[in-house]
Amino acid sequence: MADQPHQAWWRSAAIYQVYLRSFADGNGDGVGDLAGLRSRLPYLADLGVDAVWIVPWYPSPMADGGYDVADFRAIDPVFGTLAEAEKLIEEAHDAGIRVICDIVPNHCSDRHAWFQRALTAGPGAPERERFWFRKGRGENGELPPTDLQSIFGGPAWTRVPDGEWYLHLFAPEQPDFNWDHPAVREEFEDILRFWLDRGVDGIRIDSAAVLIKDPLVDDRYEDNDGIHEVYQAWRRIADTYPEPRALIGEVWLPDHEAFARYLRPDELHTAFNFAFLGSPWDAAALRECIDMTLEVHAPVAAPATWVLSNHDVTRQVTRFGRAATNFAFADKRRDVPSDLTLGARRARAATLLTLALPGGVYLYQGEELGLEEVEDLPDELREDPMFHRSGGTDPGRDGCRVPLPWSGSVAPFGFSPDDAPGEPWLPQPAHWAARTVAVQQNDETSFLQLYRAALRIRRAEPSLGDGPMRWLDSAPGVLAFARDEHFANVTNLSGDSVTLPAHREVLLASVPLDADGTLPSDGSAWIRLA
Repeated sequence: MADQPHQAWWRSAAIYQVYLRSFADGNGDGVGDLAGLRSRLPYLADLGVDAVWIVPWYPSPMADGGYDVADFRAIDPVFGTLAEAEKLIEEAHDAGIRVICDIVPNHCSDRHAWFQRALTAGPGAPERERFWFRKGRGENGELPPTDLQSIFGGPAWTRVPDGEWYLHLFAPEQPDFNWDHPAVREEFEDILRFWLDRGVDGIRIDSAAVLIKDPLVDDRYEDNDGIHEVYQAWRRIADTYPEPRALIGEVWLPDHEAFARYLRPDELHTAFNFAFLGSPWDAAALRECIDMTLEVHAPVAAPATWVLSNHDVTRQVTRFGRAATNFAFADKRRDVPSDLTLGARRARAATLLTLALPGGVYLYQGEELGLEEVEDLPDELREDPMFHRSGGTDPGRDGCRVPLPWSGSVAPFGFSPDDAPGEPWLPQPAHWAARTVAVQQNDETSFLQLYRAALRIRRAEPSLGDGPMRWLDSAPGVLAFARDEHFANVTNLSGDSVTLPAHREVLLASVPLDADGTLPSDGSAWIRLA
């Protein structure tokens, strides 16, 4: 990885996702911000990541954690200012860290100036053509235009006082743009240039496959004709910049061939690998997913990405400690028991497996501390619309968004400045006193030290990151593969200890090896082959 000649940094990068509200609070108001992130850049540089992806930082009423954007060219005052964002980009670059920002092209906030003008203008006005306003069904238009359900639960249509309805695939506060309208396309191409001109190195595209739709056809809002023209235009813009800029898609598609079309040489550079994230802790399932991923990416010569967690899914320490270790939005339930000790052991092993695979990798803040999902948040403090629109049957995503613990023995654990310790916007568990960065950086057996060591080795090993791999012969329940003639990963998902392939050095292991040198159950090792 260290000696790769190409400038396509995204092909091998270790990218750290920052959920800004919960990363670090610089001004003591209990909410993470740009000042807090800037102060922690040395931590990220020491961790060894190549880039940070920052979730939406735009002005927003926060109906959906900032993904309801009111202004795509500004910074929400709770996070800071545009000047601070520009300073962050500069300081991150000085620290050797690239910056990826999040753009949300499918929808905006209902407070966005365009939508407010559409509401005021009334039925038939051209301002409404930038969204999906339609008359309702029924004798007096009292029924929604279709029976389509929102991704967050409940109807996907909301009626306005003049009687028309507007489409929102997500929350009612997030009206969908009409991407058939040329003004929408022009606006987002300008937004793209706005942030690329400020030095961001990549753009993560939220809900990338759902822009083009026929609002009157219930089941066809994903991967429709015309979507690729949008990203071909975006790619032409990205390619005009002298330093390579990456377009990264959030593409949830079960059709693998359809997924690969987004990664053709004239479209997106990479897209998230959600199949891997959702896989259970099972050797056969993981191997099948890895093979499928590499096969899908090969024809379009795109790099694979690997991710175990993000701001939308149950943290892997909790997930891997359950009887069912896979992840699916439809199966999220409250009060599902988890053996967190087992989950942590498996999460450590999964980390080494993931970081050894070919391509880029995404890490979600807090996974390097071994944090679990916080499942006992008081209902009155939960903000996620998935929780509220499901009537509480879906626990929502707040449990993976709890502010990070940095230091100290009591909340807010250094999340806010010591001289202004504001109450975090979501409460932190008291036992996180043992999970803080300050505690873990002095413990050679900690999650944090495992991540630091793994990222250091990954950066130094020429064969890691983008490149080939080959499977090695292994016992049932074991995943063993080599990245070149020297480096191999062995992950033991069986119930018994296993003998490692002939080797001359163990570079790193997620658990202590047995006295006879075998690898215990739910452990991973990086080895230098004999």
